[in-house]
Amino acid sequence: MALLSTLALMAPTDSGPSGIVILIIQMGALVAIFYFLLLRPQNQARKKHAELLANIKKGDEVVTAGGVVGKIKEIKDQRVTIESGTAQLVVERSKITQVGGQVSPNPPT
Repeated sequence: MALLSTLALMAPTDSGPSGIVILIIQMGALVAIFYFLLLRPQNQARKKHAELLANIKKGDEVVTAGGVVGKIKEIKDQRVTIESGTAQLVVERSKITQVGGQVSPNPPT
């Protein structure tokens, strides 16, 4: 944010062509900051979560977004059957937040 303040102070007061150049540089800086602080980390976390879900297999111990802990009994496309205690639950694959000791960096909402 100090960079943006400095750029704002450097902007000339007249509305000549150099003022437009500074405005374009400031807008580019805002876009870069937005990308590196918000979008890029979110995309990386989404990829890691997808990789974690792609590597699940029968017998893995998992934790769902709802807090259900169990072992995978069966996998069918996007649905997973989990055995927790004496109950069997069918959950969406995307709702699994932890496999074994690996916690997903991007828990589903």
